[in-house]
Amino acid sequence: MTSAPVKALEGIKNFNPARILLIEDDREVSNSVSELLKKQGYHTVQSFTGREGLVTAINQNFHLILLDKMLPELDGLEVLQRLRKYRDTPVVMLSACGAEQDRIEGFKGGADDYLPKPFNMTELLLRVEALLRRSKSNKVDKADGVISDGPIKLDSKNKCLQSANGDIELTPIEHDLLKTFITHKDEILTKPYLYQLILSKPFSRYDRSLDMHVSNLRSKMAGIVDEQKIKTIRGQGYCYQ
Repeated sequence: MTSAPVKALEGIKNFNPARILLIEDDREVSNSVSELLKKQGYHTVQSFTGREGLVTAINQNFHLILLDKMLPELDGLEVLQRLRKYRDTPVVMLSACGAEQDRIEGFKGGADDYLPKPFNMTELLLRVEALLRRSKSNKVDKADGVISDGPIKLDSKNKCLQSANGDIELTPIEHDLLKTFITHKDEILTKPYLYQLILSKPFSRYDRSLDMHVSNLRSKMAGIVDEQKIKTIRGQGYCYQ
């Protein structure tokens, strides 16, 4: 974990305090991050074991959770999987394991973002701010399981797009793709990452299956919005905007 000049943090000062739960067993790291977040106007609660953190996350309301992967009693992935049965609170997973497969495991488990250790404090704050902003714009009706982004309303329970002219049925892959795009709005998602996360297979430049699924999804979304929401980023992947 690295520090950053105070001036670099001034532009992201938060004036609408959010409640953030920090589940981190390294007390030095936990205290440093907690103090930094408090200086930015956030209200923080600290937990130092996986079991304690899970109980706190379920029984209290938080806007965001920072979750370490390696924890005593329950590891971070187990905490995340159990948490997702009760709460949709945005989660940033923190881990010294920065390999692509570890990131994919975190996202498959329900994480909203992943930050490898050691991390830069400014980057941590920017990711916190971005995820809080994104969670406000992507409203989720937990009772109906609907994720909304403007006119796009993804019904996760029934695997369809809601439309004034009738629901538009999605395949399981199209549903998972759109849910991933919406929850990572304005982020470039690489093809290798999407192949592993959505298609559960290695990326091959000769395999056009991902492009086919994206094309079909775009066609179905065209009945709701005129603009192209899923942008192709040449040589990289896709970006939902």
